[in-house]
Amino acid sequence: MIRVLIADDQVLVRAGVRMLLQANSDMEVVGEAGDGAEAVRLAERHLPDVILMDLRMPRVDGLEAIRRVLAARPGARIVVLTTFAEDANVYAALRAGAVGFLVKDDEPERMVDAVRRAHAGEQLLAPSVLRRVVERFLDAEERAAVPGPRGLTEREVEVLALVGTGLSNAEIAERLHVGVTTVKTHIAAAMEKLGLRNRIQAAVVAHRSGLVDASFRPVRPPRGGPANSPPG
Repeated sequence: MIRVLIADDQVLVRAGVRMLLQANSDMEVVGEAGDGAEAVRLAERHLPDVILMDLRMPRVDGLEAIRRVLAARPGARIVVLTTFAEDANVYAALRAGAVGFLVKDDEPERMVDAVRRAHAGEQLLAPSVLRRVVERFLDAEERAAVPGPRGLTEREVEVLALVGTGLSNAEIAERLHVGVTTVKTHIAAAMEKLGLRNRIQAAVVAHRSGLVDASFRPVRPPRGGPANSPPG
């Protein structure tokens, strides 16, 4: 069961999202918040798997709420709800650690799919959107804050590069001829070693480190088949 918290200052939006999600047998809405302060409080109380977070809320806005939630629970998966994709605050939220965003007037099925994918640790941004996000991350003031891929195994570096191209876990698994669970394990290990919160930040590291070129292709073709265990 995927436990979801909805944070939006509009009662009708929360009610609609609740009805949509709870129509699915694998989802449970564990709380609703009308402002950022309440979202932080309910996140601490209910420990949801996925949080749908509006950015423009009273008292404490969504961006600050994201920072507070992730400070307490770095592994929380937060999906931003926004009225338009080019909202500058969306990019700030992704920098803060949100795993992706949804436009409120999008197809309902996309929200259900996004909740499942966020829970599974999947990429929530299409490659075209990821390209814009990475470009924003890689401006001069962001470069110093992004670590390099030090301490990773060869396979973890390969997987990191493929994350940087925007591929999903299933697509990476097919490319490397390994299981999806194996891909998830490598991504989780790489992100833990690098202190990253989400795949977007991982994609930025891949680009900044030269693992992916400007055309969003791996600089070095990945090896096929299972990786050898690292020495030692």
